[in-house]
Amino acid sequence: MNRKNLVLAAAAGLLTPALAACGSAGSGGAGKGAIVVGTTDRFEAADYAPAPLDPAYAYDAGAWNILRQTLQTLMHVPRGGGQPVPEAASDCRFTDTGNESYRCTLRPGMKFANGDPLTAKDVKFSIERVLRIKDENGPVGLLSTLDTVETTGEDTVVFHLKSPDATFPYKLSTPAAAIVSSKTYAGDELRDGFEVDGSGPYTMKAEVEDNQLVRAVFTKNENYQGDLKVQNDKVELRTFTDSAAMGEALDEGGIDMMSRTLSPAQIQQMSSSPKKGVKLVPMPGLEIRYLAFNTEAAPVKEKAVRQAVAAVVNRGELITKAYGTAALPLYSLVPSSVPGHVNSFYNKYGEADTGAAAELLRGAGVRTPVKLTLNYTTDHYGDGTAVEFETLKSQLDATKLFDVTVKGTPWATYRPAQKKGEYAAYGLGWFPDFQDADNFVGPFLEKDNFLGTSYANPTVRNKLIPESRRATDRTDAADAFGKIQDIVAEDVPVLPLWQAKQYVAARDGITGVEWSVNNISDLQLWELGRGVSG
Repeated sequence: MNRKNLVLAAAAGLLTPALAACGSAGSGGAGKGAIVVGTTDRFEAADYAPAPLDPAYAYDAGAWNILRQTLQTLMHVPRGGGQPVPEAASDCRFTDTGNESYRCTLRPGMKFANGDPLTAKDVKFSIERVLRIKDENGPVGLLSTLDTVETTGEDTVVFHLKSPDATFPYKLSTPAAAIVSSKTYAGDELRDGFEVDGSGPYTMKAEVEDNQLVRAVFTKNENYQGDLKVQNDKVELRTFTDSAAMGEALDEGGIDMMSRTLSPAQIQQMSSSPKKGVKLVPMPGLEIRYLAFNTEAAPVKEKAVRQAVAAVVNRGELITKAYGTAALPLYSLVPSSVPGHVNSFYNKYGEADTGAAAELLRGAGVRTPVKLTLNYTTDHYGDGTAVEFETLKSQLDATKLFDVTVKGTPWATYRPAQKKGEYAAYGLGWFPDFQDADNFVGPFLEKDNFLGTSYANPTVRNKLIPESRRATDRTDAADAFGKIQDIVAEDVPVLPLWQAKQYVAARDGITGVEWSVNNISDLQLWELGRGVSG
């Protein structure tokens, strides 16, 4: 389908020009009407990504931030974090001591936004649809422990698991388990374009230009029944080409809040010289960045090469040059604030050590300098990425052990190429699906993993991950997670680099800003309201 200049039928009432989404202070701006939030996330419908907002396909932070406003899940994580609680459900619990059978009862009188009844059959349809479509780019891996789904009457759903999985309630809180209607979603194929409808706190109208979503208008869903308290009637999400354009819109009153992503320079400027009428709000964050390796590709097929890279990377210098105060060094796939974290890479490699790297390469008979290309995406993770990779190049080249080339590629080309295994070494980020160490190891190390990598450690995959999921008390899984992190530090299929701090900026008079983004980077637009200007 030709989507050039496409304006969806659902957006027929949205008349504001698309130019406003690129930074002008047009109608609906700050101070009146809808609360307007800016983002640098990009939403594109293309041959490689035909269905960016279909929950069977969508598996990135930006798309999930739209789905969480519009689609409902049985469970959700409360605003302050912690264990999931019922959302579309009135009650959910394991019905056995082995964590292999999970039952949910829906709230009475549930409806989709269009007024159609929402029943247990819709829940079953939605979950089985994700499993049936099994899109290689989608979140189907989150449902890997699910065996079958059965319904009892109109309001009860029972999930039978293949193996114990104490994290299953968390997985039911993600858009991978979002509830959709069989009347508007086909059971065995994706829904192209940007149409999305469900039973969440908002309905959405989308404005699209040149195959890209430039503005999404969320209107309070009067049929919504759930655990969330909606503090506004309407929110607009506008996309910007970069952080500078988004910051200018905030200064000029075109938007009320900047969300993902403020640049390191903006954070520094707002911290040291606050602007009148604008507040910078720091928040805990669990986003991580890492360098990943195709362990079947030369020259990183040799483990000693990957270990040598790990031995010479100087995270402190990297962060200082690229991100300033917006990041912290990370020595494990599991962030430091998540239970089960171990500084495995620091324990094995310490600080940057050229001598240790040289010994690793000599011991494996690797000739130096090792020619290596580091790939990164130019337009997906923010303004610091190019500086980050130039710094990595400088660090590796300075050892005389490596001869590094850096190559930047737009995301539309980058992600498909990475999934096909075309890059030996490449940078990616991870915004967790839920706050548990499992979600920082499973997606990278299980079969059919997020990276599409062939790396497989049988001890991790067949013993330690299943062992960790048997622990109802998640602190009991710490030993298994520690062993997993030590194995990753030894094999280096992934090299953790840094953990992000989160910031948003908002104009005075906007309330709920401190709750508008949670620690796994989910936008919670329902928390925003208008109050007395401070």
